[in-house]
Amino acid sequence: MSASAFEGFLSTPQMLAVFGEEAIVQGMMDFEAALARAEAAVGLITPQAATAIAGVCRAELYDVPALVAASGRAGSLAIPLVKRLTETVALFDAQASQVVHWGGTSQDVIDTGMVLATRRALALIDDDLSALIAALLSLAAQHAATPVLGRTLMQPASVVSFGFKAACWAAPLVRSQQRLHAAAQRALQLQFGGAVGTLATLGEHGPAVAQHMAQQLRLPPWQGVWHTQRDDWVALGCEVGVLVGALAKFARDLSLMSQGEIGELAEPSGAGRGGSTALPHKRNPVSSMVALAAAQRVPHRVAALLGAMAQEHERGLGNWQAELAEWAGLFISAHGAVHALAEAAAGLQVHPQRMRAHIEALQGLVTAEACSTRLAAVIGKPEAQRLLEGLSRRVMDEGRHLRELVLEAVAADPRLEAGIEAGEIERLFDPDHATGAAAARTREQLARLQPLAAALAAARPFAEPASTIDDVQEMSA
Repeated sequence: MSASAFEGFLSTPQMLAVFGEEAIVQGMMDFEAALARAEAAVGLITPQAATAIAGVCRAELYDVPALVAASGRAGSLAIPLVKRLTETVALFDAQASQVVHWGGTSQDVIDTGMVLATRRALALIDDDLSALIAALLSLAAQHAATPVLGRTLMQPASVVSFGFKAACWAAPLVRSQQRLHAAAQRALQLQFGGAVGTLATLGEHGPAVAQHMAQQLRLPPWQGVWHTQRDDWVALGCEVGVLVGALAKFARDLSLMSQGEIGELAEPSGAGRGGSTALPHKRNPVSSMVALAAAQRVPHRVAALLGAMAQEHERGLGNWQAELAEWAGLFISAHGAVHALAEAAAGLQVHPQRMRAHIEALQGLVTAEACSTRLAAVIGKPEAQRLLEGLSRRVMDEGRHLRELVLEAVAADPRLEAGIEAGEIERLFDPDHATGAAAARTREQLARLQPLAAALAAARPFAEPASTIDDVQEMSA
């Protein structure tokens, strides 16, 4: 697929190739080869005709840019493609040329070609998603008890652990991968219905031809036409959109934690990565940038898919075509995001000392909740809350550490002095002690997520099957 200079670098060459003109045309040719062989298998055309047709269903034999150029006037890429295929078959077998595309329609060949491309696109996304999840879960395990500030509404809140944050980044990605596998199983179906979806041209042989085609193309058993029933297809697109949103959550946090003033994390560097034309010291978080750019663009594409669902009667006018135009861009953005973040996570630099320094710089204020909870056990929640609010204001006004003020307050109140030991207060202000709950939740998450992630990575439901064109002849022999 041709891409502008400002779009191509936000994706990957592999994904651009999946939706490139030659790849799409080859997918459509795979449909035509499967159709011919399936019709030969049920006796609708001769085996010789099927061989003649399938033998020239190779995109490299055709002027693909010319086919694409002709599609605008024709109203469909399938029309010039079938015309040129028919002419090419006629050069070798005039009789076989009479049965090219027999019983199919333009939408059948285009939709099925897009299904085959989407399967390859999902394979790329799935592999990188598995790598990203594995890297995040590894970070979660390594840093289950590494103290870091938890931040709410962009402000310091309480101490959590970096492992807890990493597990929280991974969890929605695991769920998204599960949903992608399930949605793709429903959506990646052969499109075959003929002119109005009834396969009337093929008579009683229609369903058998469809089943043979699905088998040859390594697709699930044919369930019927979906020319204007786009629910499963669009649902898959929506799941890709949700995945990009989950990736953007990680990218947003990563970019914030990588800011120079924060410096708790850093993306990998080297080989010109993240440099600046003006500032030699800069280390830009380019992986986060790619993912956040995808998150800006993908919602509009998903909205376009949803908007295109109101398709007229048995074949849509304009809406199906709009869907096709948006589909490739959705996957191009998604793979750019997941691939970039998988690279970043694999080489992510973690700076625990910076994390601890930011906790200490807040003079104990992030422990106010824990102190209030402990004091409330002695003097009740309302009084403890009021006391800690007052002490927190004094920290800001007097520049003192909250620990000192709490110890003074405990010593000044006989109830607190009798009910709380000084060592307890000291422990509350220990960042390592403060991560206890976060570390426990992290390990619980890991116990659940690690085996699930491993199973999803091993499944590889989109792995490219053996060459369709070369292998189907053996299958239909």
